[in-house]
Amino acid sequence: MADRGRGAARGGARGAAPVKRLQGGAHTGLAAASADKPRREAILDLSKYVDERIRVKFTGGREVTGTLKGYDQLLNLVLDDVTEEMQLPKPHTRSLGLVVLRGPTITVLNPVDGSDEIANPFQGQEQ
Repeated sequence: MADRGRGAARGGARGAAPVKRLQGGAHTGLAAASADKPRREAILDLSKYVDERIRVKFTGGREVTGTLKGYDQLLNLVLDDVTEEMQLPKPHTRSLGLVVLRGPTITVLNPVDGSDEIANPFQGQEQ
């Protein structure tokens, strides 16, 4: 019963990667097919912000400021000298030190240096 024509005659071993057949009987596996795809580039180029102070806001409203030490493709960040700014019940900060921030929870990321608060241009235009 073990030798009933299963295996190579019906498409290969179970769990094997699919094989494409090209003209002339040539074979190519998934590795060759994926090598033809262009690499997906990151939306953000965080390399210019390494060792710079950045501010990060999360879903839920938390906000931290620290020095960017590292990151990955998923936007997971490593920050050093981190302080968390809390607004409730009264505005205050607390020091967190070295932290790893999960990318999926980040909503806003901006550099601290070079960003100044400006006056609201729409304030005072009410009629």
